[in-house]
Amino acid sequence: MKTTPLLPEIQARLQLLADPATALGLQRFFKTGPGQYGAGDVFIGIKVPTIRKLAAEFSGVGPGDAAQLLRSPHHEARILALLFLMRAFERGAAAERQQVYDLYLAATSHINNWDLVDISAPHVVGAHLADKARAPLYRLAQSDSLWERRIAIVATFHFIRRGDFGDTLAIAEHLLADREDLIHKATGWMLREVGKRDPAPLEAFLKRHCRTMPRTMLRYAIERFPTEKRQAYLRGG
Repeated sequence: MKTTPLLPEIQARLQLLADPATALGLQRFFKTGPGQYGAGDVFIGIKVPTIRKLAAEFSGVGPGDAAQLLRSPHHEARILALLFLMRAFERGAAAERQQVYDLYLAATSHINNWDLVDISAPHVVGAHLADKARAPLYRLAQSDSLWERRIAIVATFHFIRRGDFGDTLAIAEHLLADREDLIHKATGWMLREVGKRDPAPLEAFLKRHCRTMPRTMLRYAIERFPTEKRQAYLRGG
């Protein structure tokens, strides 16, 4: 896999930008304590706008360097790696897009917090599958990995933005029985995004499932409804 001498320079810049006080706040926010969903994740204290500026500065980074950086123990380095992969995908021809997609799915164990999934899944997984069979999403939705299941539903945001709701609704139906609150939130969010574009398929979904779907998922899905309608769904439709 091709890499460049940029990687050591990027890693050095990340260390220079690190702030221990910010890191403590991020570790609390992203639930990195024992038994929490982000247990063991390590932050060095760099906020996302700064990471985006760094990504723009290092415009020559390709998929090889990004894939190496994605293995970093530091959360902020993994965000940066995903931004590099997203850029490579957006600018690449078909072969490079396939490479980025393959690298991404091979590295899901490192895409292991909700922000990492949400920033990248629609732009890599969703974008790659836009004109292809969607079977990989259904395999991810059945994964034992919380993060792969979140990738499955959040990737469909790419389709939603294009008025294509079928896979979102089908995967949401599969995830109704999921036990993880982070899946309930992501699924409710995607359902809400469907409803923002066309209320009819969302309401049809809710009429079938509002009595049994996880409460958090329901609340997220109906967040933009008028108060009276929202309360009616919370009471059971």
